Amino acid sequence: MTMIDISSTALIELALDLTNSLTTKDRFDRLLSTVRRTVSCDAVVLLHVQGERLKPLAQQGLSKDSLGRRFDIQAHPRFEIICGSSTPVRFAADCVLPDPYDGMLLAHAGDLPVHACMGLPLLADDQLIGVLTLDSMTPEVFDELPERTLDIISAMSAATLKTAILLQELESHSQHSQELVAELTNEALVKDGGELIGDSPVMLKLKREIDMVAVSGFSILIEGETGVGKELVARTLHRQSARSEGPLVYVNCAALPENLIESELFGHVKGAFTGADRNRTGKFSLADGGTIFLDEIGELPLGVQSKLLRALQSQEIQPVGKDATEQVNVRILAATNRQLKLEVSEGRFRADLYHRLSVYPISVPALREREGDVTMLAGYFIEQIRRKLGIRQLTIDASAISILNRYDWPGNVRELEHVIGRAALRARGRGNQAIVRIDIRHIEQLVDSVGRSEDKLSSSASNGLNAELLTTGLVVEKGASIGLKLETETFQRKLITRVLSQESGNWSAAAKRLQTDRANLSRLAKRLGISVTKAVTLSTS
Repeated sequence: MTMIDISSTALIELALDLTNSLTTKDRFDRLLSTVRRTVSCDAVVLLHVQGERLKPLAQQGLSKDSLGRRFDIQAHPRFEIICGSSTPVRFAADCVLPDPYDGMLLAHAGDLPVHACMGLPLLADDQLIGVLTLDSMTPEVFDELPERTLDIISAMSAATLKTAILLQELESHSQHSQELVAELTNEALVKDGGELIGDSPVMLKLKREIDMVAVSGFSILIEGETGVGKELVARTLHRQSARSEGPLVYVNCAALPENLIESELFGHVKGAFTGADRNRTGKFSLADGGTIFLDEIGELPLGVQSKLLRALQSQEIQPVGKDATEQVNVRILAATNRQLKLEVSEGRFRADLYHRLSVYPISVPALREREGDVTMLAGYFIEQIRRKLGIRQLTIDASAISILNRYDWPGNVRELEHVIGRAALRARGRGNQAIVRIDIRHIEQLVDSVGRSEDKLSSSASNGLNAELLTTGLVVEKGASIGLKLETETFQRKLITRVLSQESGNWSAAAKRLQTDRANLSRLAKRLGISVTKAVTLSTS
């Protein structure tokens, strides 16, 4: 094999070496060794383009500290010329441009005298990814090298560097994905506690349903009011399923900006839209082999619902900006505090998606329906809060428990937790007591204040209704005794019944006129014994 022609033997050896190499360092070392065997030189360096800099990845013939250097391309004229070229660059022996390796060549101490210097730009997909430099103390030694030889060296070097970059990106991406999945799964599993507390009849029924469907693999729609513990039901379903060793990825559909929902769920490729400066893995891909929990699914726009339907039907997703689809193996759990049947009938939710999601719907009961569970839940939260506040002993008075049991909890379990937390702070006061007891004083005012939202219904409604409605059925004679609670409930019952009738039983329209949330109106109406049928009947009688 001559110095000026690369032999087929060297090519085959290099190809085999690179195929069999297990590490990036091995690949680089064997590449440089082959180049030095083929082309006589005193130093050869492989550098990676990183923005406006060149980072040495491997070298032979320079001092070891060269690998710690980062060369600003614009500060080194020779590098600037090589990076701006698409073909090999040979510098004249008497070139006056400073050499970036002055003082680093092992074969010569101090500044480099007249010598041979050559640089090969390494391209992948017409993009500069690196540079290979060769230096020799023998002037003009590179001048007679055939272009074919240099083309092959450039191609082999570029392929080696590209492979190393891709492997590094894959490894980094895989590690990031694993860390993200672990973080998301841990967040989903520990969020808002981790146990279904309660032994009321409705809770025992719920637990039986969970035991039955957890192992089925079906898509599950979890329905219930805000704060009842739908997330906890989803975590329990995942833990008891065959996918328990896989990830559990939580997505709050209501918190996602509409223009980013599709990217968040299915991912996107670099350049798919303004601001997409890198590839992004979607939540469905992160949940592959496990479970994805779509909370507040009723908030998804119709356009995204159709793509979610495809993911359900074929276990197939398509990242934004990518033509090809990807297969995933994901179980879907969805939750909503809306009445999706009503959403379907009013055209806000796809009927086909609703039926796919609700293969087995699970309804989580409201706290006011869970007779006896408030006491158990209070004990659970008290122990949690005790640990958080660093109190040695935290107890609750029987009179305070009695108030908690009588309250109807419009905010459900979440509201109960917050009330007990605030009561514990009130009971502890400013001191750092070792033993703290929550009594009726710490609970009564809190329950009263959080319960006022329903009492405000009549006053807020007065802003949107006519005088006839406001004066309906409430005439008080002077000196007569008044049962305030009874009269208030009577007024609310008549008011809600009248508005529901005028709106033909449309709860959303009635809530809008009464200036309250539909869920709050439904809860209040249920407590007052109002149904749509009854409302229409009473108003026409």
